[in-house]
Amino acid sequence: MTRASYIVLFAVLFSAPIAAVAQHSAAGSTIYGTSADARISAVDETVARQWNEVLLEAIRGDFARPTVHARNLFHTSIALYDAFALYHEADQPVFVGNVWRGFECPLDTSLLVIPADPELQALAVEETMSYAAYRLLTHRFLSSPGSADALASFSALMLELGYDAAYQSQNISEGPAALGNYIGAQLIQFGLQDGSNEQLDYANQDYQPINPDLELADPGNPNLIDPNAWQPLAIPIFVDQSGNVLSETPPFQGAEWGYVASFALEDSSLSMLERDGSSWPVYLDCGAPPMFGEGEEIAEIADPYAWGFSLVALWSAHLHPADGIMVDIGPGSKGNLNATGPSGFSEMDAFYNLLEGGDYSEGHEVNPMTGSAYAANIVPRGDYSRVLAEFWADGPESETPPGHWFVLLNGVLEHPDFNAQWLGEGEELDAMRYTVRAYLTLGGAMHDAAIAAWSHKGFYDYIRPVSAIRYMASLGQRSDSTQASYHPGGMPLVPGRIEVVEAGDPLASGGNEGKIKVLAWQGPDAIISPFWDEAEVGWILAEEWWPYQRPSFVTPPFAGYVSGHSTFSRAAAEVLTAITGSPYFPGGMGEFEVIQNQFLVFEDGPSQTFNLQWATYRDASDQCSLSRIWGGIHPPADDFPGRQLGVEIAELSLNRVSQYFGPLGAVDLCPLDLDGDGVVGATDLLDALADFGESGPDLPGDVNGDDLVGVNDVLELLASYGESCL
Repeated sequence: MTRASYIVLFAVLFSAPIAAVAQHSAAGSTIYGTSADARISAVDETVARQWNEVLLEAIRGDFARPTVHARNLFHTSIALYDAFALYHEADQPVFVGNVWRGFECPLDTSLLVIPADPELQALAVEETMSYAAYRLLTHRFLSSPGSADALASFSALMLELGYDAAYQSQNISEGPAALGNYIGAQLIQFGLQDGSNEQLDYANQDYQPINPDLELADPGNPNLIDPNAWQPLAIPIFVDQSGNVLSETPPFQGAEWGYVASFALEDSSLSMLERDGSSWPVYLDCGAPPMFGEGEEIAEIADPYAWGFSLVALWSAHLHPADGIMVDIGPGSKGNLNATGPSGFSEMDAFYNLLEGGDYSEGHEVNPMTGSAYAANIVPRGDYSRVLAEFWADGPESETPPGHWFVLLNGVLEHPDFNAQWLGEGEELDAMRYTVRAYLTLGGAMHDAAIAAWSHKGFYDYIRPVSAIRYMASLGQRSDSTQASYHPGGMPLVPGRIEVVEAGDPLASGGNEGKIKVLAWQGPDAIISPFWDEAEVGWILAEEWWPYQRPSFVTPPFAGYVSGHSTFSRAAAEVLTAITGSPYFPGGMGEFEVIQNQFLVFEDGPSQTFNLQWATYRDASDQCSLSRIWGGIHPPADDFPGRQLGVEIAELSLNRVSQYFGPLGAVDLCPLDLDGDGVVGATDLLDALADFGESGPDLPGDVNGDDLVGVNDVLELLASYGESCL
């Protein structure tokens, strides 16, 4: 069977079941100390969480579009947060009643119907949130390939909550449902003019690729024009990571996403760069990646371009457990990096382990939450690297990287050790306020991460490993100028890992003597059935190298630089660190259980059951970044600039939300609520009377701040008697 016919067969067999297999593999897994069944039962904790869960499920049934779904998650977070904030003076709406990113969303607050009774007000909040989310999401997923299931799930949730989904009024004087409809409708209108080109299904308007398609069924890359530029992949049947069958050669996804209206990115961080007579917006510009033939020498490797792409090929040798290499993947051995990566491309070799894989992190001495050392977690490196490549690809259930971090956040929020102090300070917030704040902060960061990362992808238009490795290999080797195989643009030789095919080599037949071979994952041709077979690792021609991906996907359909996964993950890790007030997962460790022979999708494995473990959010983020190298998707040059970009984006998002959120702590949010029960009532009045006549600083009954508990304090309490602070 030819490679091309095999690809077609493989794609047909696995186009539909991929998402289902991934979901099955995640079932019963432990995520951050909470089982999947517990996650489902915890959905009813807040209405905000319920809408987030149905959104995540809708994303899993849609096309795998990280940019689009970062936007969906963010806009839904705005809908939920603003619906909450309109009923609570402590938090200010982002969108409703404001001019935001040039779009005016007017609101006559005199028409709002806000119940005085705390219980009725809480019900009104939930109703407004639900109608806002429902209107927005039914619009956004109307054309999704999984629209039937998505729309049914949205309607089912409305029915479960007791709401009439057919109610369409936007007259806010009619009450919470109409207000929710208005919020949803206004966000829909905003999205139709925010630069995403939603009307034309987010298609590029001007971008055209420089390089012709790479025919993956053929060896080498003979038609490549520019070895620095992205190249479309000709795949007989392309199946995205959610299992959707798309075109034979998918176009660049989101090439012009830098034009989308952001949350916290400012004009001061925007550079308008010129390429081929066109202007491209680039936010927080990381500078150009290493270019082919232009690198300076580092260590013993010819240049950063060749070093980085050859590292991807070298790490491919780690993708089978039969090599006998065992590694400790527990937090005591992995993680705890003190930096986001090299300060420049010339320092990559000191950060990434070229031959053994991973980075040079040393782990954490003890779990600070328990005071005990982390237990060793010894697993085959080949299982660890393969599981990472699939787990972090689009999330364990294909909710795309932004959605994956919402899954992580939800796991944190429901952990028994979680503390709902905002930023780790003050009194604990009620579950709804913390959740809508957290969703807005994370959603804003994920949305801006997509804009900033894809602004780099669009302008720099950087090549992917499958194109670069095949191209360099087809030229020859660059290490020994005395050999006939020498070419200054070829692959660097590494004894035992990247070599020249000599006479008598099993690969020499068919005229391959003198070509370059690499010890690597052998690709889809070596798999008879993914249900019971593995490709394993062996010597292959480097011009036929494959990333560790299924043949109906191979590589995401957009440029590599900078890594979206690294940008999303680092931004999310910094946000979670900040809003929880701790770099550590609750209890000092997050976990995900991987079941033997039930997790990997396009080959059998892993060979044993084990847990992925992380002490900190940053450790999880760093692991995500490394997974993309083992998966054959990114070289290091794509990775660490994305990590650094993510740190900047998180800081901007955190600064922006601080403009909307009231003072920290439940007491500060409502200073007249002395006992913190959410209502100004009799106990608050009694507490003040107990201090009556006392003077001095920090007296609980001194509600007006004059260092004396007197008549004026009592009068203020009486004037607000019965008011809700929820």
